[in-house]
Amino acid sequence: MQEQVDVFLVGTIFFDLVLAGIPELPQPGAEVWAQDRAVSPGGVANRAVATARLGLRTGLAGLAGDDEFGALLWRALSEVDNLDLRWSYRSPTRPTSVTVSVTHGEDRRFLTHGSLDGYELAELPAARATHLAVTPEVPAWALELRAAGTRLFGGVGWDAAQKWSPDVLASLVHFDAFTPNDKEAMAYTRTDTAGDALKRLAEHAPLVAVTCGPRGSIAIDSGSGEYARAPAIPVRAVDPTGAGDIFVAAFITGTLAEWPLRQRLLFANLCAGLSVRRLGGAVSAPTRAEAAAWIEENPELAGEYGFLRGEL
Repeated sequence: MQEQVDVFLVGTIFFDLVLAGIPELPQPGAEVWAQDRAVSPGGVANRAVATARLGLRTGLAGLAGDDEFGALLWRALSEVDNLDLRWSYRSPTRPTSVTVSVTHGEDRRFLTHGSLDGYELAELPAARATHLAVTPEVPAWALELRAAGTRLFGGVGWDAAQKWSPDVLASLVHFDAFTPNDKEAMAYTRTDTAGDALKRLAEHAPLVAVTCGPRGSIAIDSGSGEYARAPAIPVRAVDPTGAGDIFVAAFITGTLAEWPLRQRLLFANLCAGLSVRRLGGAVSAPTRAEAAAWIEENPELAGEYGFLRGEL
């Protein structure tokens, strides 16, 4: 197995249609017109495009259907620099997964059609890092990568069943880092604050970063004992779709670069904050040049973000 990528990502690719700027959610039988819309790759593609735009060689293993949505997805992803699709394919028998996202104020609602079923990976690249959902059963491909030296970054989704099984936390023994949001962290640890949840999670994973929305993020490196907190950047949020994925992509970038923990959080908060200014997930992921431009436009924050001038 030869090293081929910095980050390798496996999962479901979605065709996202985002509608925003609606005066109210429609009542049964009614029609409401949206003022804005965006079309974007979604799902695992949010993270893949984000890491690629930040300069990491990224391999993506996902499936698109041999339909019009799949054709649009494939064309969009093929145009992303640093993104390698050799592990992805177009299926002649399965449709492309499609999500319609309706944004109204801080509320988002989704309609989705497709399949979350995976497929067998014929081969694995050597990779410096990967990110996947933390579940009671860690996929064999992820364990194989970790045995070969890949760093495993894990996240979780909202548990609609409200069970928040402790079996999920038991799986963290296989991970190098865990990056939940504050609501997920508190639910899984049965705690009342993000800080308490962070401390509890640090007993399970060597590196934990918890995102707290407009309140920024916090993290602990259990190995070094380093604790860090970093504020969010001041922006007008238009659409939070994919912001968590983009935080993860930037946090992975800083971790692979061996930046101090607080600098990783600052950079991840910056990239996530820049993404919410536009509609869509992957299409709103910032490039290094956009991050550098924001720093130049906000000289009052030069002290906090000055370390990035030599990195972007």
